[in-house]
Amino acid sequence: MEAVIAIVALLFVLFVALGVYATVKAVGAAKRGVDRTITQARRTVEDHTLRAKSFAQLGPAGELAQLRLKLRTSMRATQEALHAGVADDESLKESLGLFQRLSAHGHELDGELKRLESEPDRTTLAERLPGLRERTERVTQSADSLRWAARDRARRFADDDLDTLSAQIDVESGALRHWTKTEPTATPPPWPETPTVGGSAEQQTWPETPRSRTAEEPTRPAITPPGPRPTYPWQKKPRPESTT
Repeated sequence: MEAVIAIVALLFVLFVALGVYATVKAVGAAKRGVDRTITQARRTVEDHTLRAKSFAQLGPAGELAQLRLKLRTSMRATQEALHAGVADDESLKESLGLFQRLSAHGHELDGELKRLESEPDRTTLAERLPGLRERTERVTQSADSLRWAARDRARRFADDDLDTLSAQIDVESGALRHWTKTEPTATPPPWPETPTVGGSAEQQTWPETPRSRTAEEPTRPAITPPGPRPTYPWQKKPRPESTT
């Protein structure tokens, strides 16, 4: 009886532990989903704010907003392209590693541009803008290069697969339409040429055939006629017929 109670208690504890584990996992997944939604909403709001600042503000502040918007757009597009392509192409893992290193420089630059948006000294900010513009251009060019290389590679694989598929379909279509292929016909022999000088159409020569050759040869008797029979002394002479 004590063994049964221990087994029941053990099963109860096991079910409780499984329930707690499932609850923690569900809460963690929900929290990650909420965090992802909040991050995406915050990023969307910030992008719209930067776009509005780039059009509304003039001078260094507006240019800073344009640089941030350009940097964030390029880095986000490259990240999405690499993450989408690495699932089908394992060789993009190295490119993804390079992009992660580039992302560190991009986040650092974005943070610096964000801090300079509230800089009151516009003169110093205008002096530093050429260097910030150059850094932003270098980062975005590297990101764009990785993104377009990944897209070109995916399109190349798709084109190769399409070419192979088209060739196979052409072969299969030809096999299905085998009755449309015409067999080569035998060329008839040419007609003899008409003589030009010293002859007429009646003297036209024709190619020899076995039947014409047989017709030109003289006819021979089918059976050789018998010759005179020899006579022997023991044979009786024929009796003359009487005239009476």
